[in-house]
Amino acid sequence: MNLLKDILYKVSLNKVVGNTAVAVRDLTFDSRKVGLDDVFIAIRGTQSDGHEYIKMAVDKGAIAIVCEEMPANFVNGITYVQVTDSQQALAMMAANYFGNPSEKLKLVGVTGTNGKTTITSLLYNLFTEAGYECGLLSTVKILVGKKTYKATHTTPDSLTINKYLQKMVEAGVEFCFMEVSSHGIHQKRTEGLQFKGGIFTNLSHDHLDYHKDFKEYRDVKKVFFDQLPKQAFALVNADDKNGSVMLQNTKAKKYTYALKRYADYKAQMLENQFSGLLLKINNNELWTKLIGSFNAYNMLAIYATAELLGLEQMETLQLLSTLQSVDGRFQYTVSESNITAIVDYAHTPDALKNVLETINAIRTGNEELITVVGCGGDRDTTKRPKMGKIAASLSTKIIITSDNPRTEDPEAIIEQIEAGVPAEHFKKMLSITDREQAIKTACQMAAQNDIILIAGKGHETYQEIQGKRTDFDDFKIVNQLLTALKK
Repeated sequence: MNLLKDILYKVSLNKVVGNTAVAVRDLTFDSRKVGLDDVFIAIRGTQSDGHEYIKMAVDKGAIAIVCEEMPANFVNGITYVQVTDSQQALAMMAANYFGNPSEKLKLVGVTGTNGKTTITSLLYNLFTEAGYECGLLSTVKILVGKKTYKATHTTPDSLTINKYLQKMVEAGVEFCFMEVSSHGIHQKRTEGLQFKGGIFTNLSHDHLDYHKDFKEYRDVKKVFFDQLPKQAFALVNADDKNGSVMLQNTKAKKYTYALKRYADYKAQMLENQFSGLLLKINNNELWTKLIGSFNAYNMLAIYATAELLGLEQMETLQLLSTLQSVDGRFQYTVSESNITAIVDYAHTPDALKNVLETINAIRTGNEELITVVGCGGDRDTTKRPKMGKIAASLSTKIIITSDNPRTEDPEAIIEQIEAGVPAEHFKKMLSITDREQAIKTACQMAAQNDIILIAGKGHETYQEIQGKRTDFDDFKIVNQLLTALKK
């Protein structure tokens, strides 16, 4: 049993009413999950305010309440702790409650708009192949050694992060690779964690439904680097102008990687084709099965991180050459009639542009490039016309369809994407609301040697419409359709 006073170590306290030497069973910020002798942390969320559920938590057996605003009435025997920031307090308390597991392994965080899942997943694979016990906290899944758990958020809440880090410590994990989202940083979910290193990939248009503007989005990412300790490393993409911003106030050791300018870790793309990339990294040639310039950056970041974590250079290069792409990230299949179908998670303007430019750099120009694209509902609306413009400008045909409409009208989302399509590209555009029908139409339109890109959902195996999730896997569906057509 943990004592409340120990769990509150390093938490900035404004006022305490009651005894902090009480034994605590568990921590929760969800009033529905409160049990006997639990601590309830009242969080002000986007949907509801935990302060409204303090009485419910007490009625359900909470022994202590942590809040920003004290209730009007106190209940005897209950300890009340007032803090300035409940989210920050939750992060520190979660780390203390689980025994500060991040200090007992080497935790590396990856942040940026694109590339987080690929870099964390492939670092996990590379270090596992090198013989280390590893952990992964990603959008796609959570891994403790070889054991898989389902992921619900890119960066989980503080309790979930520390719970899994503790499992990793118990399992003998030495390295953990973690995606760090702007939401996670803004909501203080990563505070109280001891990072061995931080990686910045790039910054482009995303999450402006949550952050009020691009500057806030960038500055939130910067906070992660500001908080790195001096014994950690900060590795940033020098080809992105925001890379230098991330390093401005960090105490960590600073390193850069780049394809276009001078950097500590430099790479050149020598060949780029559907079978893979030939790279020259710090004067060593490397053939990798991954494709495109965005993956050249990813591979370079992985190479640099492996070296910074102590792996030997030649072993790293050998292991890099064996890595396979992550599910839903430029995942492709070729039909009997030589139609190439590519499924990619590209759901931001920059990611879509990267994927389409990669395909166009490889294709001879005689093939059609048919792009199936949509945008998620209840998310940043300003990127929708930009996605339409990019898809139309860089494809020979586009089919605009549904992604995960969530609670929005899918046809209204499609209209917003269509609004960005320049008039000269109208003739190459189709709109089909039903995503499966859109993919089927693309397959029917494709002839021998043509290329189909299905963008936006990548690894997801569901589609969310009006709060209901149904099974939907782009890669599985396009494989079935191409097999059935057999042109």
